[in-house]
Amino acid sequence: MLKRHSQLIEAFMFLADMAVTAGAWALAFWVRFDSGIFAAPKGRPDFIHYVMFLPAVLVIAAISYRAFRFYTARRSDSLLTEWFDIAQAQVMLFLFMAGAVFVYKTYQYSTAMFGIFIAVNFVALCFERSAVRVVLRWARRHGWNLRRALIVGAGRTGQELALSLRRHRWMGILPAGYVDGREDRLGKKFHRVLVVGKPEDLPALIKEHSADQIYVALPAREHQVFEKVMDLLSEETVDVRVIPDIGSFDALNHSISVIDGLPVILLRESPLYGWNLLLKRFLDVAFSGLALLLISPVLIFVAVGVKLSSPGPIFYGQERMGLDGRTFRMWKFRSMRVDAEAQTGAKWATADDPRKTKFGAFIRKTSLDELPQFWNVLVGDMSVVGPRPERPVFIQDFKKQIPRYMLRHKMKAGITGWAQVNGWRGNTSLKKRIQYDLYYIENWSLLLDARIILLTVVRGFVNPNAY
Repeated sequence: MLKRHSQLIEAFMFLADMAVTAGAWALAFWVRFDSGIFAAPKGRPDFIHYVMFLPAVLVIAAISYRAFRFYTARRSDSLLTEWFDIAQAQVMLFLFMAGAVFVYKTYQYSTAMFGIFIAVNFVALCFERSAVRVVLRWARRHGWNLRRALIVGAGRTGQELALSLRRHRWMGILPAGYVDGREDRLGKKFHRVLVVGKPEDLPALIKEHSADQIYVALPAREHQVFEKVMDLLSEETVDVRVIPDIGSFDALNHSISVIDGLPVILLRESPLYGWNLLLKRFLDVAFSGLALLLISPVLIFVAVGVKLSSPGPIFYGQERMGLDGRTFRMWKFRSMRVDAEAQTGAKWATADDPRKTKFGAFIRKTSLDELPQFWNVLVGDMSVVGPRPERPVFIQDFKKQIPRYMLRHKMKAGITGWAQVNGWRGNTSLKKRIQYDLYYIENWSLLLDARIILLTVVRGFVNPNAY
């Protein structure tokens, strides 16, 4: 029954696409020659010539649409993905049409009209497919056009999948049950989905539950079970999808790409790429530039205070580790004596650190010594918000003590951060700081950045752990 319904839907969508394309062809002719928008120095051509070319256009369109998966199930595809496929199909359609006109030079068709047709057809198809998507999602929410799926593996990954399928009912994929080899799970329900049998019973379970989709969500360690399951499924006609056990890896942000047909999972990726990267950089430059302008009187006051309080330079540059483990020189107002580490070597500052000057203790307590880091943001070494950078000499020990410590370097270091506004600053739990830093990276958004900046301002720069 489901297969017959799917074939009917596919046939309906094909006919709808052809009707839309034919309509776009006629509308493009009207826009080009009859609307008055464009000049027609050679006069209006006879519409019959374009009507005679329409069958060729529809054949080419049908080939292009099938080439870009117009008639395969798109239950889990985003609307943007479908629109992108429509755009690619239009490029293919235009190239084939141009080739057909070049080969069969029976009539001189308008290139401008072809371009208008492609634009109109793209918009019309996007509108049509969006409308179909709305109708199908409504139908699936009400129990029509559903597919039944068995989930092999009732562990964490399988349960997350079942919960997701139940939550997103518009996809029309009904979890019919789990298939799991553990005796203690048989007959139990997880997220209202029952464990219905063992992997060796898959062929019978597929028939019993009328399943047309199988999701394999086994832990990475159960590779032998995976091989057994795939052998059993090789004799079935159901669709098979494998959910990789990302959770078993030391993942941060992850994405899946394809290299020459080979799927590749990237486990440690910065959330900043594309428009996100450009937008955050633009806001960093705008914010830091404005901040340096507004706080210039404060900068002058602190600079004079540093100069009068002790001999030596006003600024102090210190090597820190930033994005992807690259080091840079981070600037601060000098708060300690010159060559303060000449005798002691690199060490943490303490509340009663004798290396600090009196004025230096004040600017450290109020975080005024950090203000020159807006320059680091302006030149691209840092961001306004991000994990606080550490010294490479300390990092060698930290990464041995704290698992996943180096993952905090998948984003630019910041002047303020999620750990800092939550009180994890200075001589506090390093483990907690890393947890908050990684939470920030895994959940980054411009809204979270704005929240951190607001909390930094509201809670003030004076911190009991700053010294």
